[in-house]
Amino acid sequence: MADTTAATTLIGILQRMDRLTNWEKRAREEMDVGLDPIRDLLRRLGDPQNCFRSIHVTGTKGKGSVCALVGAALDKAGWRVGVYASPHVQSITERISIAGAPIGEGALVRTLSSVLDACDHARTEDVPAARATWFDIMTAAAFVAFREAQIEWAVVEVGMGGRLDSTNVIASDVCVITNIELEHTEVLGNTREAIAREKAGILRRGSCLVTSLAADESVGRFIDEYAASMGCPVFRINPEINPSIAHINAELAGLVLDQLGERGVLTRSHAALARPVGSWLLDKATCEKAKLPGRLERFDIAVSRAAGLEGYRIPVILDGAHVPFNLAAVMQELHRRPEFTAPCIAVVALAADKDVVGFLKCLVPHAFRVVCTEVRSSGRSYPATDLNQLATSLGLNSEVEPDPARAFVKGLELAAKSDRWLLVTGSLGLIGAIRGTAIKMHQCVEMDRFEGDFSSLSKMTGPQRV
Repeated sequence: MADTTAATTLIGILQRMDRLTNWEKRAREEMDVGLDPIRDLLRRLGDPQNCFRSIHVTGTKGKGSVCALVGAALDKAGWRVGVYASPHVQSITERISIAGAPIGEGALVRTLSSVLDACDHARTEDVPAARATWFDIMTAAAFVAFREAQIEWAVVEVGMGGRLDSTNVIASDVCVITNIELEHTEVLGNTREAIAREKAGILRRGSCLVTSLAADESVGRFIDEYAASMGCPVFRINPEINPSIAHINAELAGLVLDQLGERGVLTRSHAALARPVGSWLLDKATCEKAKLPGRLERFDIAVSRAAGLEGYRIPVILDGAHVPFNLAAVMQELHRRPEFTAPCIAVVALAADKDVVGFLKCLVPHAFRVVCTEVRSSGRSYPATDLNQLATSLGLNSEVEPDPARAFVKGLELAAKSDRWLLVTGSLGLIGAIRGTAIKMHQCVEMDRFEGDFSSLSKMTGPQRV
């Protein structure tokens, strides 16, 4: 259980951070991006980003999973590893992992405090660090935490884009572009080629690039040309026909590890002779350890006897897919399993800056009914009533429940009555809002405590998302 004092202090620190510009919770049309604030801030903190070697990962989909896989494999190889990822699902401590575990609340408070103090001091001098954003502060705190923990390898996920992302201050041994689709077009550009320019900006002379982008498509050719101009060799995965999401992510992570091995990175385990790290580290246990919350995460939730369906369990999938490309891949993956071939009940919330129409169109062939909700705490949520109107105009059978917890309960009720499975998707913020409840329900044995209409479930609340 988290230390109460630390938790209280963390809340205070987050309130202090909330006074900063947070583009995760604001419309991004007016987003001002640049690296001067983070560079100045890190300089004031002693340039902690220079204290470890790193792998830098960008892409539209899969970057978080690739980071987790590479981090778990290097940990297995005996290295002291840190992983920086975003966004979080339930707790902000998820963003910074050290030696395979989320940073402790006390350690996060210390690092955030030191970074915020440096930022406050910068404001008295009117220098670039005075303009540091919420994400700048969080990124700097991750690097300070890695330095304090004597991390040897950091696996760093890009927040958005790459070229001007706050994380683009590290000199990486290996860079990864998982894939490129239309996302954050108001900031990155409205074509795949424009977005490719931004993501390719993480490349450094002396590094190499690992990607799934094919060499015979326009985006792949652009990436090759840019990499060549930087003197970076490009390595591509060669996945099997119709690969699963997990397979692609593992192939990318394995190729990263193989390239590290080629660059002389050896295992440090005392149990065996040192050997080059490589894809062989990604055994079943390592892949299991690297699984992330809210990515094709399954829970089976029992229906009460009062519902007249004793022994029936509703398969529930939580996935934070938020662009059509993502959702299509998720549905393709789920259709490999017999229990998910029939149309589902879907609980959906989306950010206003996403391709809402494209996302809902992708859902049309797969949803029996949609419950439209919203995550107001995100600050960028598409209104549930507007989402419902749009879904209806596209031919989806939909209804509105603005409260995420009640929407989840409604989805379960509809799934039980129609013998369907339930999909919760569109936003990791939505996943964070209901995941604690899903875990409790999944673990519950005495199902008689719930009423047949699930009304009592709305009183169950999971861990708060901070």
